[in-house]
Amino acid sequence: MKMIIGIVLASMLITAASAQESPFRKELKRGDLTGTNMEIITSISELKPGDISTLHIHHGDESYYFLEGGIIELPDGKQVPVPTGAVGLNVRDTPHGAYKVVGDKTIKLLTVHIVDKGKPLYDTPK
Repeated sequence: MKMIIGIVLASMLITAASAQESPFRKELKRGDLTGTNMEIITSISELKPGDISTLHIHHGDESYYFLEGGIIELPDGKQVPVPTGAVGLNVRDTPHGAYKVVGDKTIKLLTVHIVDKGKPLYDTPK
């Protein structure tokens, strides 16, 4: 169960896997990671009930913290609570997403991506 919740919690950002921008994400700050060809992107995302995230990857690592939790529904119909304060990490090229926000609460999270500069932030898994 902890593994399922971890995978689900890691999946909270985008509606179109091939899109470079998410309608749910507001970028707060972007900058170069010193001495590398990578950049750091800090964002806040809000997903309202009915919003859908599709399966996607990032070309680097993603850390996330849930400022406001809620309930999500997986493709198999199982509903999973996402607690406020949940924190996690998605490593490079790990597929995540594929859920729908259900219930009456908007989910809000802070994300920090450390990704390859010049590549899309979101991409389709291979």
